[in-house]
Parts: sequence; structure tokens; C-alpha cells
Amino acid sequence: MWDRENMAARVAELVAAQVREFAGGYYRVPVGISARHIHLTREDVEALFGPGHRLTPMKPLSQPGQFACEEQVELVGPRSSIARVRVLGPERPASQVELSGTDCLKLGIDAPVRTSGQLSGTPGITVKGPVGVLELSAGLIIADRHIHMTPEDAGWFGVEDGERVSVRVGGPRGGLMGQVVIRVSEKGRLDFHVDTDDANAFRLKQGQLLELVKEGTR
Repeated sequence: MWDRENMAARVAELVAAQVREFAGGYYRVPVGISARHIHLTREDVEALFGPGHRLTPMKPLSQPGQFACEEQVELVGPRSSIARVRVLGPERPASQVELSGTDCLKLGIDAPVRTSGQLSGTPGITVKGPVGVLELSAGLIIADRHIHMTPEDAGWFGVEDGERVSVRVGGPRGGLMGQVVIRVSEKGRLDFHVDTDDANAFRLKQGQLLELVKEGTR
């Protein structure tokens, strides 16, 4: 199964090499569309799926070491619920639910736009698993737009970790997406993550190359 991850890594390396060719005078980044999902702690995995349960990898994701799991949960809000929400691995120090604004409206919860891991002051939600029910007191966010990259990529693009940039989309529903945070890591893999609301609004496709625009260079 993890041979697929090695293949995905090689494809990502080739894409990054093409992106760094500075074709047509633009700095481009590939799109990764992120659907609703949940990250869980070891304790919360056991609360939802039973004592000793371990997450079952289904397929690797774009970032090294991260994977979609076979496990799914139901999210329950004041207004309605959403079933079959995918769990992503590996386990984390804090459980975190990432939804789109449309999802939050359906559930009846007002969630803030946050960078992953910044959970102070965020609302909670009820999570139902096949074995148990979990009442999260916090952890529900709308993930901000962000670009994963390596230090090598950051040097080539001329950006720093935590810097905010914009991304330009062409086509009939094109426009400029601002407040995109740069996330630099040795284990990063070049990918521009947006949620399904942004993807639908701009008619984006998985892997589509978009132009990174630094402040003052629009």
C-alpha cells in the first residue's frame, strides 16, 4: 500500500521541478483541494472506535507521512449533522475538525478561519463513532488557505514561513485569493491547499497550476 506513497512522492518531486522552471514569467503552485475531515488524538480514537483501536490507512495524502483513513465519523451540530466525515492520520496532540463555511452553515456553528493547530477560542462539536460519542469542547475551524513547501522551494519563491501571499486564478471564474499563508517544512511538499468552497467558487481542479503573487507585485 505504501508503494503508492512513494509513487506520489516521486510525482510531487517532478511537479515541483516543473513549477520551478519559471515558465512564462510566473511562479506557479499546484492546487490540492481539501474536503471536510477530522484529526484525532490517541485518546479520542479509542473513545470513538474502541480501546486499543488503531487508525487504518486507506491512501497517502500529498504531505509526507499523512494519510486518509478507512475510519469515518458523524458530526452533529445544533442545526443538523454530517455523516461519513473522513478521519486523517497520523494521530495528533489535539483533535481538530476542518470544515468549509458551507458545512458550518449546515451544522449551525460559527467557526473561525484559522491556521491548523491554532485552536484557542474555537467552538466544539459532537462527534459520533461506531463505538462511542465524543463531545469536543474546542477544535472546529475553517482552515485558512495555505501553501506547503520545502525550504528550497521557499528560497526559490522568495518567501518565508508564515508570510502571507496571494494566488491568482485565470479563466471565466478567475480572481485573486488573498491571505494565503506560507508553511515551510523540511518534510513539506509543494501544494496549495484550499477547501471545497474556494474550489467551487473558482472552478479549480486538483493539481491545477496557479500563480503565486507576492505583496506589491500584483
